[in-house]
Amino acid sequence: MSTSRSPEVSRRRLAAELRRLREESGRKAEAVGNALGWSKAKVSRYELAHGGLNPSEVERLLDVYDVRGDRRGQLLALAEEAMQKGWWDAYSDILTEEHLAFIALEAGAASVRQWQTIVIPGLLQTEQYAREIFSGYQDVRALPPTVIERRVQTRVIRQRLLVGDPPLELAAIVDEAVLRRQWGDRAVMYEQLQHLAAVAEQPNVTLRILPLAGPKGLAVDSFQILEFGRAHETQLPDVVSIESFGGYLYVEGETDTYEFRRAFEHLAQESLGPEESREFIVRTTRQLWKLSAEAG
Repeated sequence: MSTSRSPEVSRRRLAAELRRLREESGRKAEAVGNALGWSKAKVSRYELAHGGLNPSEVERLLDVYDVRGDRRGQLLALAEEAMQKGWWDAYSDILTEEHLAFIALEAGAASVRQWQTIVIPGLLQTEQYAREIFSGYQDVRALPPTVIERRVQTRVIRQRLLVGDPPLELAAIVDEAVLRRQWGDRAVMYEQLQHLAAVAEQPNVTLRILPLAGPKGLAVDSFQILEFGRAHETQLPDVVSIESFGGYLYVEGETDTYEFRRAFEHLAQESLGPEESREFIVRTTRQLWKLSAEAG
């Protein structure tokens, strides 16, 4: 079983494994609870990843399910990982619980599919572009400069996922309007679009641009689909994240996440191909931002 970069995802994987073990054993949650002197609710909380999963209590569960050998060691390792702190916990004083939860899920994802209509995807932003975005909140929420800088730091750290081992697989569709919407001065936009074109050449990044011209068949707000892949016998379900001014909304039901996957596929069909998209970014950079950037 591969380890996760996220204690939150390790906890979810362990919970799914514990549920599967119980079902394989033919026991009801109440019977397992009786065997351990626990309530049925406690067994259910563990299987739903609600609250912490104490390694010593996980070991007792594995005794009940007669799990031995390598499999036992793998599950206990997951339990230990689930107890660790993520790097993002050091920023809990400046980030909301919803934002921290999103970073934790993203850190454990195997792949991300993202549709963006307002700004460049966070994993592809330059520091200065991100700084301009965070500074924009000053109009409605006063943020000290130190807080803005620490928020920029979190964005830079998140981007390490794209060069990790293994790297995160990112498929992003960006509306053409994002390339034209100015954040900061023109030099900021010039640097950002140059960076976007360069990152698009990475083998684990697939970038498409949805052009403004031409008929469109679907209108949908920005969203991300976090995909976690299979570990051991368990496939974790996708999680859809929708960001708004007030925080993050999560969609986890299989039917609902399937609809978002279909929406992403539809948007991809209406978008330019990866190579054509990169050429489009380069052309837009030259036409809209390059001369002003050089003149400044």
